[in-house]
Amino acid sequence: MSIEIIKPGMLTTFQDLGRQQHQSLGIPVAGALDVNAHRVANLLVGNNVNEATLEVTVIGPKIKFNKPCCIAVSGADLTPAVNGYAVSMNRPLVIRPGDILSFGERSHGARAYIAIHGGFALKPVLGSMSTYLRSAIGGLDGRALRPGDEVQFKKFLDEVDLENLALDLWAIKYCMPASLVKSNRSELRIIKSAQWEDFSTESRVNILTESFKVTPVSDRMGYRLEGPQLKLKAPRQMISESVLFGTIQVPVGGQAIILMADRQTTGGYPKIAYVASIDHPLLAQMMPGDRFTFKLIEIGDAQSLDYKREQDFVALSKQTGQFKKLLDEASRLGHERQVGIESENLMELAGIR
Repeated sequence: MSIEIIKPGMLTTFQDLGRQQHQSLGIPVAGALDVNAHRVANLLVGNNVNEATLEVTVIGPKIKFNKPCCIAVSGADLTPAVNGYAVSMNRPLVIRPGDILSFGERSHGARAYIAIHGGFALKPVLGSMSTYLRSAIGGLDGRALRPGDEVQFKKFLDEVDLENLALDLWAIKYCMPASLVKSNRSELRIIKSAQWEDFSTESRVNILTESFKVTPVSDRMGYRLEGPQLKLKAPRQMISESVLFGTIQVPVGGQAIILMADRQTTGGYPKIAYVASIDHPLLAQMMPGDRFTFKLIEIGDAQSLDYKREQDFVALSKQTGQFKKLLDEASRLGHERQVGIESENLMELAGIR
């Protein structure tokens, strides 16, 4: 085994970028709620951004490492510590055998992401390692982590000078682009839906001028909101149609629901708007009780913001390439040394030496 789960935390699951190509078959996407934090964590340890991370919710797990490795923690600040000592977020951290990663009091946000160099040894389901709890697929047996769970990872740092590696990684400086930095905004940008004009004038004014609150009846599938009632001009029948992360549905009662990563693939409730994807990470870090407002933007503006974010990820990827180079070389040397040791042991057992 490589890691052992001592305590699982409130809800800790494996997530990647989700099952993007199977919604036509009725299979939900799932995947990381805060895609920014997930991608950043992977880049910091030299991984492809679609490699699975551990998504940690509010109360973090306690994990024992039985093999040397390199990890990074991004997203919500849940005060991570190794062997009881506080460690930096958004930095690659070298872990020794026997080290224990734990989390303490929540400082901000709701979800943190743990990436490990090389990734976790999980079996993909329909091309993704994301856990979808309702269907019990993906991740580790399709469920949240439990005490005693053991998980392997793909690359090891056995026989590597861990002290020098840690110093070399720490010496590398990088700058986190602005669009990827934690935001203190309490305003979600939205885009009109095709049914925007079907809602009453009062409702369209209220969604842009009144505040809304995330209720406790919220999870990875959707956030049920508390706020002004949103009403149609007149009752109408709708044919179910596809829904996206950030879709703002309005059921009969008039209290909006924002669909999240584990959303269903289609829905028949009227949709007043969509949360722009640039603000999905901000939405993902909200807790029950958090209040926010909506701001209407044009679809062209939303596309420009997305384009800028992708440019920032390209820039970050170039900077973190230094981490990747060091870690790939360390894991390669570690693998070669381990293979050499195993070969020598086999030869000795065979009486060749």
